[in-house]
Amino acid sequence: MAQLETIRTKFGILATALVALGLLLFIVDPSEIASAFQNMSSKYDVGEINGKAISYTDFKEDVDHIASINEMLTGGRSLNAEQQAQTRDAAWQNLIYKHLFVKNANKAGIYVGENELVDLTSGNNLSPLIAQNPVFMDESGSFSRSQFISFIQNVDSDPALRRYWDYLQSSVVNQAYYEKYASLFAAGSYVNALELRRDIAENNTTTDVDFVMLPVAYGIDSTIVVSSNEIKAYYDAHKKNYKQQSSRDIEYVVYEVVPSATDIAATKEDIASMVEEFAAADNMKAFLMKNSDRPWSEYWYKAGELRSVAPGIEDFVWNNGRGVSEIVRAKNNFYVARVMDSRQIPDSAYVKHILFTGDNAAHLADSVCAVAKKGENFSALAAVYSVDQRNSVDGEAGSLGWLTQNRMLPGFESVLTDAKVGEPFTLKTNYGSHVVLVTRRTAPVAKKQVAVLEKDALASKETFNSFYTRANKFATAAAGSYENYRKAVDTLGVYSHPVNGMLESSDKLGSIDNTKEITRWAFENKPGKVSGIITVDNNYFFIAAVKAAHKEGYATVEEVSERIRPILYREKAVEKKAAEVKEQIAGLTDIQAVAEKLGTTVSSQSGVSFSSMGSYGLDPAFIGAASNSPEGVVCGPVKGNIGVYVYTVKGRDTGAFFTEDDARSRDAQMTAYTVQSIIPVMMEDADVKDNRARFF
Repeated sequence: MAQLETIRTKFGILATALVALGLLLFIVDPSEIASAFQNMSSKYDVGEINGKAISYTDFKEDVDHIASINEMLTGGRSLNAEQQAQTRDAAWQNLIYKHLFVKNANKAGIYVGENELVDLTSGNNLSPLIAQNPVFMDESGSFSRSQFISFIQNVDSDPALRRYWDYLQSSVVNQAYYEKYASLFAAGSYVNALELRRDIAENNTTTDVDFVMLPVAYGIDSTIVVSSNEIKAYYDAHKKNYKQQSSRDIEYVVYEVVPSATDIAATKEDIASMVEEFAAADNMKAFLMKNSDRPWSEYWYKAGELRSVAPGIEDFVWNNGRGVSEIVRAKNNFYVARVMDSRQIPDSAYVKHILFTGDNAAHLADSVCAVAKKGENFSALAAVYSVDQRNSVDGEAGSLGWLTQNRMLPGFESVLTDAKVGEPFTLKTNYGSHVVLVTRRTAPVAKKQVAVLEKDALASKETFNSFYTRANKFATAAAGSYENYRKAVDTLGVYSHPVNGMLESSDKLGSIDNTKEITRWAFENKPGKVSGIITVDNNYFFIAAVKAAHKEGYATVEEVSERIRPILYREKAVEKKAAEVKEQIAGLTDIQAVAEKLGTTVSSQSGVSFSSMGSYGLDPAFIGAASNSPEGVVCGPVKGNIGVYVYTVKGRDTGAFFTEDDARSRDAQMTAYTVQSIIPVMMEDADVKDNRARFF
């Protein structure tokens, strides 16, 4: 138990990241993988990895296992929605390693043996996951082999420690496999001397060019026809570009429940009846807890900060501030304010602390505080005595850095209001007993502590029912079919929101969150179906219609024909323009004469580099052509993306600004990009199907 308390303390002080997640997410961003490979498989499976179906039950067990490790590290701290999603991502990535990556590494002849694992976890070649783990660090923040041995000795006597240790070993193995596999790619990304010289030359050679550009008109040319056969041929040649996730095209009507004028008037009367009691309340925290939609806050407001609540409250607090304000309305919310205190308070304080835990914590804190008051170096005391060895801002043991009202260790609020600079003192928090030292503060500014009585106008039962009746009228008229849905839209005069390409992971429609139930309904029904009333957050009534269903895999030529048609039209339009220009400028040898013939002007661009294709706002085709054309000759027409170019190269310069180091650095970046693509490419090759969005 003592081991667990030590671990939890080390991760509990101002911790902003979950170590249980961080250890698994050190290689690949799982959100990118999840978004790239959310596909369909068996209706009752979370996914499929390398041919193995991942059932919901098995996946949930892995998620719960990682969650239990997190609870062990944080002392049972509950996870918010984002952290729960991260836990699921970590469990999924573990499965990717287990069923895909490690197997592929083995096929490539890569293994992590038992002796190697021992060396990485307890030998002379410790994995960073062990050597840099706060659990095994001493007071100076260095790896402590004695603490590590003590941990190992307690593993078999505590199931929680055993789970954590097994988890660490698994993470170490995964990292070792990845580093070995990645090293193959890094070693194989070899640039020979010829390639290096060419790379340097291309970057150091720039071209100065005069040119004219004839844009392709954006209007429709009736003489240019794109046939179905041409669309099909283009589709066949570029089919890989039309791989898609499963998605739905839907429309929906939504009725938002908002308070009526009667509801708003009733809320104003309600808050008015409380003003007198609010003005006289002695226990403001208790009063607001009972009567207000906004609880009591210890926050000290600067001028301007209350404007986000309501401008009228800001004006009262800083221009009057006596008694209580008038009732202020902002949208459907009503406020009354009362200034409780005014003081000069700094925005931030630089704070150090020494933490003690256990039965004797308060006595130890008093003793060490007495020593600190005599002038003993505070950071040295923190390095020796503090249980919190994780926080050492600016390299000083025990330093929490600058604390503000928005970045404050709970229980430390007095460092801004009452503590004296340079005088150590003790206090107690939920973490234990502390010796605290404020070393610096920012200049104090005028601040006020304000009680705000707030009442939000809510829809009454009658109002709620009236909106439900309207939604029900629409749903009844739609009668479950899209044809009737469209008629109801016209007859009842409501707006139908279109959504194309909605993924199974979608949980938001427009600005409305938590719409997962609508997504699930859409994926469970065929095109042409219309839902009944779907209630979201007890505040929105949706009626949705499925217009089209797009299967996972490759979009059909019919689905993408209207995306292909403008591409082919543009190509033909540029081809036609190039033929016209070629005929018009035949025999001309001067770029100025070309411009006059075409009814345009000459433009100039200097420093054009073949290796900088995205620069200058010019077509890559033109840059490539100009970089390799002879000087002093009218060249073209060159067909670009937006028009046709005719040009003359005026001259070239060869510099030395792009060095061998630059070339090697760019190659290293490309290698790093390749290494980062290893797992996503493996997943695509194995046709990994990620259906987690169906269940979570």
